[in-house]
Amino acid sequence: MNILILDTGREWGGGTNSLLELLKRIDRDKFRFQVLFYHNYARGKGSDIKTAIEDLGIEFLLLPQKKQSPGVKILKETARALFFFSRELKKQAVFFIDRRTRIMNNAKRITAILKERKSELLYMNNQPSSNLEGIIASKMSGVPAIQHSRIETELNPFEVKAANQGLSKIICVSQGVMDTLVERGVESAKCVVAYNGISSETVTRRSPDEIKSEWGIPEGDLLIGTVGSLIRRKRIRDLIEAIGMIEGKTGCSVKCLIVGEGPERENLVELAEKSGLGNRVIFTGFQSDAISYINAMDIFAMPSEKEGFPRVVLEAMLMRKPVVAARIRGTEELVVDNETGIMYKKGAVKDLAGCLAKLLLSPQLREDMGMAGKERVVDNFFIERYVEQVSNILSGGNA
Repeated sequence: MNILILDTGREWGGGTNSLLELLKRIDRDKFRFQVLFYHNYARGKGSDIKTAIEDLGIEFLLLPQKKQSPGVKILKETARALFFFSRELKKQAVFFIDRRTRIMNNAKRITAILKERKSELLYMNNQPSSNLEGIIASKMSGVPAIQHSRIETELNPFEVKAANQGLSKIICVSQGVMDTLVERGVESAKCVVAYNGISSETVTRRSPDEIKSEWGIPEGDLLIGTVGSLIRRKRIRDLIEAIGMIEGKTGCSVKCLIVGEGPERENLVELAEKSGLGNRVIFTGFQSDAISYINAMDIFAMPSEKEGFPRVVLEAMLMRKPVVAARIRGTEELVVDNETGIMYKKGAVKDLAGCLAKLLLSPQLREDMGMAGKERVVDNFFIERYVEQVSNILSGGNA
């Protein structure tokens, strides 16, 4: 089966890693892949997605995105001004302009590629609203499409209708993602849950001592950390504020390691400095070997307000780290509260600080939760099951 993979993302994330893990293990005699990306985004400083895909022997196609014309910009600003009184009307007007210009233009280009490459299936690696042009291209070309939806998403009525009419199946990375789609109006019969997986044989490339030495973390300091894009929905600000609350109150010398890059970095660095935590909160930037950094942590924190089924939490649990996480869809299906970690109300910074302090004060609790987390991942979220489920769906069956 000839399959074209479409990815419209702008940066490396958990969905990228899950796609690569799938492509490494899936039956390549049965499925023949080509990938179409909008952006050749970087993997740190040393690599990019094009290199990673081509290293697997898969052809990489790039669909460069045209800059928005001055006329379209003026139209959008005019729409925002006209509908200043209604956030919803503003969104609808801007979406209408975007659909008539960028989305339809991309749909036509994708249609031409599907026909030229004689594709038999279009597999999309983001979620319906950001892959709308792919859904439209599927209808225009007659090539069936499958959506792999990796995060909770807001859908407008047009996007819901397109998903219901244009998608053969929607693979949801968690029950929470499926529930969100159904609540928005997507047909439940089209949705199937296939949890992300991870290999139990995953190994780190660097030791905790190497990581700590590189970043000047003294022996004996306890390390709280997180990994992810530095964007607002990750709520890294909450973690920094929580570190400030527990500073000097647990009798422990604590550092916080923030691994990742993104538009919020400058604001977060400023917050840490203004809070007097400049020597406590360490920003490492993007790290291609993030799991080595996770392995160096004593506690892994996940304050994000929206996820799908965060692969980084799978990695933390596999590395025997207790997880402190906001109680949100997807994450709550992975972390067992008070068994593999502690969950708290999203955005409740005082509760986050309390959870961290509880773990800092109990080495035995950290050890017990870490071991329980690894057992849960190995028993329930192994990579072979993930690959088998997606393979079955690509073949036209159910997970």
